[in-house]
Amino acid sequence: MADPSSYRPAPGAIPTDPGVYRFSDKYGQVIYVGKAKNLRNRLNSYFQDIAALHPRTQTMVTTASQVVWTVVQNELESLQLEYTWIKQYDPRFNIKYRDDKTYPWLCVSWAEEIPRVFVGRGAKHKGWRYYGPFGQAWAIRDTVDLLLHVFPMRSCRAGVFRNAQQVGRPCLLGYIGKCSAPCVGWISSEDHREIAADFCSFMEGNARKLERKLTAQMHEAAEQEEFERAAHLRDSLGALAQATERNAIVLPDGTDADVIAMASDTLEVAVQVFHVRNGRVHGERSWVADRADDAEDADLVESFLLQLYADAAVPREVLVPAEPASGEVLTTLLAEQRGARVSIHIPQRGDKRVLLDTVARNAAQALAQHKAQRAADLATRNQAMKELQEALALREAPLRIEGYDISHLQGTEVVGSMVVFEDGLSRKSEYRRFVIKSFEGSDDLRAMDEVLSRRFRRLIDDRKAMAEAGDGGPGLIDPETGRPLKFAYTPSLVVIDGGPLQVEAAHDVLARLGLTGIKVLGLAKRLEEIWLPGEEDPIILPRNSEGLYLLQRVRDESHRFAITHHRQRRSKAMVESVLDAVPGLGRARRKTLLGRYGSLTTLRRASAEEIAQLPGIGQTTAQAIVDALATDRTAPSVNATTGEVLQDTPSSEGRQ
Repeated sequence: MADPSSYRPAPGAIPTDPGVYRFSDKYGQVIYVGKAKNLRNRLNSYFQDIAALHPRTQTMVTTASQVVWTVVQNELESLQLEYTWIKQYDPRFNIKYRDDKTYPWLCVSWAEEIPRVFVGRGAKHKGWRYYGPFGQAWAIRDTVDLLLHVFPMRSCRAGVFRNAQQVGRPCLLGYIGKCSAPCVGWISSEDHREIAADFCSFMEGNARKLERKLTAQMHEAAEQEEFERAAHLRDSLGALAQATERNAIVLPDGTDADVIAMASDTLEVAVQVFHVRNGRVHGERSWVADRADDAEDADLVESFLLQLYADAAVPREVLVPAEPASGEVLTTLLAEQRGARVSIHIPQRGDKRVLLDTVARNAAQALAQHKAQRAADLATRNQAMKELQEALALREAPLRIEGYDISHLQGTEVVGSMVVFEDGLSRKSEYRRFVIKSFEGSDDLRAMDEVLSRRFRRLIDDRKAMAEAGDGGPGLIDPETGRPLKFAYTPSLVVIDGGPLQVEAAHDVLARLGLTGIKVLGLAKRLEEIWLPGEEDPIILPRNSEGLYLLQRVRDESHRFAITHHRQRRSKAMVESVLDAVPGLGRARRKTLLGRYGSLTTLRRASAEEIAQLPGIGQTTAQAIVDALATDRTAPSVNATTGEVLQDTPSSEGRQ
């Protein structure tokens, strides 16, 4: 491991001009490429106190043994050179967006004398026409199967094609009308290429032109009394319409664009792209990358666009969630690559904004799916627990971890949550929710004290029940009810959503109850610091640490579970407060309404006739309920801590 001061350039040796720099290791391998408007300012930031650097940056500067730079004239040239060097050297410390799976594409082997259509993956051939990538291989295969009725072009492999030529008989596709059989001379190579051209035209979004062409041919055949040919063309139009429905128009103005959205957390970022050609979504694709640092969305968008268009065609329009850091400079670079004008912008309204929101939801799902796959991996879970054992100086790996959080709205409807992770996986059957009734107010420390006291007093009580059962007893089974004593399981680790104050409060509860051997820590969101009781300084785990990732999942799950419970209680309280003024609506009828509709939002959508159908509620009472809801003007509340709007509709997540 090199000392950065050993290769630091002499003071004043670094120019203040714009340029591109490269860090190389002791073997001469380029490990990082970056650009800067002012090289001196940027490079000096790498040679400050190493403890102040991001963990991944620390690893980079201690791995490197040399830094060199190239001065350029302006920011555009620096972006171009960075773009070239990243492609050339593939530096391992630059952020890399990797496909979360292998996507299929549709290919027409246009360079061959008799072009063939097929679905494939992997490397591409020069001179062939490719469409996609597509999300599902079966979907594009079904579409091709439909299109072969309209465009009966060759889809067989070379061996099947040669065999048909030798025996003088086409394969089954020729006899059922899904191939024009150029292999046996039923059609010339020129006519077959025209069919293939129409197929490509459809895949490029020119469906309306082809529909008009087939319609004209059908009418011409009918006028000439070629009814069999007219019927075939009619069937082809039907198949074309069915295939068009599968490739639905999403933007009415014939947009040629890539729609890009991101979803990220402190460790990873997922990117989703919809490829829109002539107003139709022709393909979609997603990537996941480790976050190298605390880069803003503008930097993430810029780095992604550089990698995406390193080996892909640049469309006329690029819709993004945030303006790239280089702004017009990147636009100019991509325009030069495309050879025509390129627009990079954020849609604010209309169909394009709706589509961007749809892509964003897909990105969030891709990130969640990636995290679920990562969490389910046994080797990853083992590594996470081993890292936590070493970082926290535990005698054993933390096989059972419990997470706690408090949620309220300006001191009302105070609730607590407890989530359980065993062997790195969530155990939702053992989640618990706590309603704080002993006080009203925004004292999170007092609320956490009550939650932990109730949980660990139950632990002590269950231990006593086990002891009374004796050695011959049923173990962790309640001898009276026959149910498992789940609170009797002692956690190895307790994770609190908070910093030093919350950790000390939790530690005091365990000390007061005389419990030992349970490690307590707090995970602060701002810098993901791990706080231990009695320690002045936090523990900082690397951003790519599987142990930190596991702690974040526990912390975020406890927060989600607490928020869900709070919303449910708040929504129920709002319904009851509004319905209190309705004459003749007692406790039983309010319970019936809550059981049927659950929230004010759902109840407001119901008509008086629908409400009157409920048992015990007549038309008069139903109309009184509708009138009361119409006059209520309850505004959505905002969480005082996070600023999050708390909706009326309760989430079903986390219900046990």
